[in-house]
Amino acid sequence: MDQMSSIARPPQADAVAEDGLPLPRRLWAIVAISLGTSLLVIDGAIPTVALPTIARDLGVSSSIVTNIVTVYQLVLVMLLLPFSSLGDRLGHRTLYQYGQGLFMVASGLCFFADNFVVLLVLRSAQAVGAAMALSVSSAMLRHIYPSTKLGTGLGVNSVIVASSAALAPTLGGYIVGHTDWHLVFVVAVPFAVVSLILGRALPDPEPLDRKSEVVSGVWSALSMLLLVGGLLLGTHESVAGGALVFAMGVASTALLVRRERQRAAPVLPVDLLANPTLGLSALAAMACFVASGSLLLSLPFRLETGMGYDPQVVGTLLLPFPLTMLVVSPLAGWVSDRVAPTKLGVTGMGIAITGLLLLATMGDNPGMFGICWRLSFTALGFGLFFSPNSRLLIGRAPRDRAAAAGGLLSTSRLFGQTLAAVLVGILLAAGFGQSPVPLYAACALAVVAAVCSLARYRTAAIRRAAT
Repeated sequence: MDQMSSIARPPQADAVAEDGLPLPRRLWAIVAISLGTSLLVIDGAIPTVALPTIARDLGVSSSIVTNIVTVYQLVLVMLLLPFSSLGDRLGHRTLYQYGQGLFMVASGLCFFADNFVVLLVLRSAQAVGAAMALSVSSAMLRHIYPSTKLGTGLGVNSVIVASSAALAPTLGGYIVGHTDWHLVFVVAVPFAVVSLILGRALPDPEPLDRKSEVVSGVWSALSMLLLVGGLLLGTHESVAGGALVFAMGVASTALLVRRERQRAAPVLPVDLLANPTLGLSALAAMACFVASGSLLLSLPFRLETGMGYDPQVVGTLLLPFPLTMLVVSPLAGWVSDRVAPTKLGVTGMGIAITGLLLLATMGDNPGMFGICWRLSFTALGFGLFFSPNSRLLIGRAPRDRAAAAGGLLSTSRLFGQTLAAVLVGILLAAGFGQSPVPLYAACALAVVAAVCSLARYRTAAIRRAAT
């Protein structure tokens, strides 16, 4: 009874302290944020297997129906940073709960979508709600867990994200095969209700006295729209047009950086990026997300077309990667609370680079076991990197900039995944999709991540010596 009352009516005496939330409220908060994160990740990936059915039912082409996934990802990457800034003014829990509520309503309305335009609008609304919640989720993790257990918390969160992404296609396939495809979008509603109720256990809102940054927020969103939109346009429609839009995005971002340098709490977190520890951690994260994304997107083409494996078998062959990550990520997070994260990260990248080289140089008939152990070994390396690197980025940011650091991390992940799709698309168009070239490219990006980690460590050592 006492535990449930802490959900329904969190006492003011439980205001978030440096050592995290008190028990048992901390446990309820962990369940709430884990459930909410899993729903938002699943919703981003679950429609993929339903796209052919949706296209046939709503009378649209296969190329058009993919916008159901693209629009969701585009809106997310556009709004994460602006909502991180808004979350500081409203309070993180307040914005998180508003986002969950909007996501729940939009998901329920998808059941009544009878044409493609309506469905696309509702998917955009879902993405807005998801961006509101995800923009502050990492910051709340810092308030939920004691500082000595932040790595463990981020490791658990990594497991939630990875397992949700792995579950989404299977769950979507079952729903499409046995029920109405509309339920692909609606299945999250009951769980969103539970997440909202449990959300009362999350850290109390602590709004910061900051002025509204509407211009910077809109400018940041438009810059991301141009950057990501240019990449997508160049990959799927027109290379010249995509290059022009992307160049406009680069110019817009450069001008925005000049504007944001004059602000104490910029929407585009140039203050965090200027810090070598945080800036290099963000760059390393993006390089690592591009590398892992390139591996997972390109390997099926080599296995299916180059080695002749059946598509269903290919899906099974890829399972060692997420399964290994599920085990390694929480362990790496736990260890990063006790061992220097840079040591873990560099070790992880060394393993990942070795694994990628083993995958790139394997023969045309390595056997199923040969593929699986190489992929699992590579995942071990990535798993050792992600959680410790995230701990540095979130834990070293000033406490009043935790939401901005979380938004930066999420943006690095989504933008990195987009860059991976573009890179693999370019290599496929150039005729290298069935060759080891995409794996060598992923290996080069893993080297970039390792170099960034080493540079971060060296810079920190120099600073310590100077003081």
